[in-house]
Formats: sequence, structure tokens, C-alpha cells
Amino acid sequence: MVLSTVTKYGKQILEIVSSSRSHMTAEEIFWALRQTYPTVVLATVYNNLNRLLQEDLIHKISVEGMPDRYDRIQRHDHLVCRACGKLMDIDLGDLTEQFEKKAGIPILSYDLKLNVLCEACRNKRK
Repeated sequence: MVLSTVTKYGKQILEIVSSSRSHMTAEEIFWALRQTYPTVVLATVYNNLNRLLQEDLIHKISVEGMPDRYDRIQRHDHLVCRACGKLMDIDLGDLTEQFEKKAGIPILSYDLKLNVLCEACRNKRK
């Protein structure tokens, strides 16, 4: 992991994202960063998130109708609740080889999101 071009804010943001399992939004990251840097502005968070994404140090998860969320770079997939948007980690192993066989070309990366109803939303429907 190369952090030479990452600012002090970027390093702290990377730490926040890497240590969280809650798939934080930029605003949540902003409020967490303000605990250490009270004068930081939201634009600084977005600029640093973009830089960390460009350097493949974090992963952005986009779900239609929801704010983008950020996650550690470790290979894993996600369950997404269609009702409330809750994101949950699931480890299905690395499926790259299987996808490459089906596609017939090399796969650089993939973002697998399985749509589900979380337990809370299933209980609400009962």
C-alpha cells in the first residue's frame, strides 16, 4: 500500500474506512474525521475519498437511490436490502476465474451485490 501521495486527512480517512464494517457514507466519514480534525470541511473528505479511490486504496459501493458508501479493499461481496438499503458483507470467495471462463476474457474486477430483504424488513412485512 503506497501512501506517499495521500494527505494527513487521506491517511485518517483510510483508517476510518478500513476499520469500519458499516459501509460509511462520505458524510459519516466527515463526522468521524471531525473528531480528530474539527476544522475539516466536507469538500476535503470528498477530495480525499476520490484520491483514495484512484489509488485503489478503498472501494466505493453504489446502490441506486442511496448515497455512495465506502469500504475496505479486501475482496468480498455484499447483500443489499431492497427495502431499506442496508449493506451486509458476504464472503463468496473469489469468483474471478469462474467469471473469466464464462466471459471468455480476463476480468479486471467485479462488484457483486445480491439483492435481499434484511431480517428487519422481512419482519416488518409479516
